[in-house]
Amino acid sequence: MESSILESIGTEMIGVMSPVSICMLLVVLLVYTLSSSSSSSSEAAIRTAANLVYQETSTDSPTEKLEGALLNALVFVIFITLITFLLVVLYYYNFTNFLKNYMRFSTFFVLGTMGGSIFLSVIQHFSIPVDSITCFLLLFNFTVVGVLSVFSEGMPIVLRQGYMVCLGVIVATWFTKLPEWTTWVLLVALAIYDLVAVLAPGGPLKLLVELASSRDEELPALVYEARPTVSQNERSGRSGLMLLVGGVSDTRSVELQALSRGSADGSENHRNLEYTAVHVENVEHERDSEVERLPLVGHLFREGFLSSDGSSSEYSTVVDNRENEIVVEEETSPLVDMMELGDEREQGGRRDGRENDIIVDKGIKLGLGDFVFYSVLVGRAAMYDLMTVYACYLAIISGLGCTLILLAVCGRALPALPISITLGILFYFLTRLLMEPFVVGTATNLLMF
Repeated sequence: MESSILESIGTEMIGVMSPVSICMLLVVLLVYTLSSSSSSSSEAAIRTAANLVYQETSTDSPTEKLEGALLNALVFVIFITLITFLLVVLYYYNFTNFLKNYMRFSTFFVLGTMGGSIFLSVIQHFSIPVDSITCFLLLFNFTVVGVLSVFSEGMPIVLRQGYMVCLGVIVATWFTKLPEWTTWVLLVALAIYDLVAVLAPGGPLKLLVELASSRDEELPALVYEARPTVSQNERSGRSGLMLLVGGVSDTRSVELQALSRGSADGSENHRNLEYTAVHVENVEHERDSEVERLPLVGHLFREGFLSSDGSSSEYSTVVDNRENEIVVEEETSPLVDMMELGDEREQGGRRDGRENDIIVDKGIKLGLGDFVFYSVLVGRAAMYDLMTVYACYLAIISGLGCTLILLAVCGRALPALPISITLGILFYFLTRLLMEPFVVGTATNLLMF
């Protein structure tokens, strides 16, 4: 039974588009809030890795601005490429702890310094009465909780997702301080770089993704997970009956994990392997008594999630008897307590002399850089007019939707910047050069209200 792509990834698209929209909205609000105070003061443009070669001034000619912006974009892309290849080399030689500590330091730096600067600017703009000690304590707590939320496994996933959006907002707000010509050329250059780095045979991002997939590990990067999988605990050292149990996350996802129960003979694992997650057909009734004695499944029985015949209305699965595949389609129950999860996810097992393939649908992951540069484009548009903001937002969301559909069709990692950035820049200049003069002209002449 086949369903349309939109039906199968509709929830995933909403889970990705919602935080992207929130990030862009917050950046637009910050740009509108802080642009008036920054424009009144004659502060020099910030010096970053994106404008090391050329500093744009209002007296420069368009040709000089274009040439300088191209040089800035070229240097920045080369710098990003070298850093990415360095990360690939470190990850290849198993410097994982170093990479994790580096990301922790980067997160602390962004939240503490860049976020603190924006926080102080907001306080000064609204004249909020707060003393320096209170401000320091608030900022320190915000930073420490942010680092723990992003990198600790015991924190609520909503808090982690919220801090990932905060990181995107902070970095994007700083990037909006770049000169206009440098910003537009840099966005185009990054879209091209993203396309090459992910799809080219020797691209650094492609190498990083393939290396992480071969090791069955998470990417050593700041990645937003729309529907994160349940983390696996360390092996408890007990062998015995292995069950695939359907765990539910608070973001409406189902994850299959392996649960061990103690047994004297480790060879009994494969003979007693049973796939029980949810409403799976053809489960023998004689195993019900044994299943009820397990900690997690017994808890489900006591809470009423599973009935005595092994069925449940809280879950929905489809069993393809022809290919022996168990496919989790949808979940409609709240978070289920998960106890004593094994450390290995079973990719296949033997039952009745046949091989079963367990298909687990993982959530869509979006890099933090995609959040940043989507928001930079909208923030730059907000410096001109709200009409361009609406047009750029619709273009970016449309491009992101097309990318997610292509992701479902291709089934491989795809760059998220090229389509959205291309449509966003195209819509910006079309709106600014064509649509806005037409709408303003017709409105001022009372032809359109």
